[in-house]
Amino acid sequence: MLNKTRTAIFGGTFNPIHNGHLSIAKCIMESGLTDELWLLVTPRNPWKEGKELIDDNIRLDMAAKATAHIPGVYASNYEFNLPIPSYTVNTMKSLVNDYPDREFILVIGADNWSAFNKWKDYEYFLKNHRIIVYPRPGYPITDTLPKGVTVLDMPLLDISSTMVLQKFKEGLPIEHLVPVNVQEELQRMQKFPPFCL
Repeated sequence: MLNKTRTAIFGGTFNPIHNGHLSIAKCIMESGLTDELWLLVTPRNPWKEGKELIDDNIRLDMAAKATAHIPGVYASNYEFNLPIPSYTVNTMKSLVNDYPDREFILVIGADNWSAFNKWKDYEYFLKNHRIIVYPRPGYPITDTLPKGVTVLDMPLLDISSTMVLQKFKEGLPIEHLVPVNVQEELQRMQKFPPFCL
């Protein structure tokens, strides 16, 4: 029997994608823990109900362009065809069903790991999938981790999509926070309303 392709699933609204996301993706690919990484752009996250989001397809396009130079990393619209809000457990079960030749690995931040027991059907992940946790400022991981959970060895990155959009709306520079294509798209959207910020 052939070995399954190890596929890391890094989901999020990517509203917008920023250099922190890209650093995480690169670090995961360099870690040897996976063969591919799919950035699943989420139409609506249950934790972010009511938050205004940039158009789904624009976020997907920005993510695809931003990751085009990273081997093995692909932006995906897989969740666009799943029920909203997007629960990760439903997504993973659907992926397993649609791609039986792949082993799916969940990628989450330390902030999500700290609240993991509040996730819908969180036990499913611990029983069926490996999990990669990347560090986040303010969320130290000190507990003994369950089998199959790995903490990514990388620097703490103090950057968020909320920070990027706030700075952009205030007219502050963001070129050090996002890829060129993202900055250009935000500027284009600002010139041609409606701009959903």
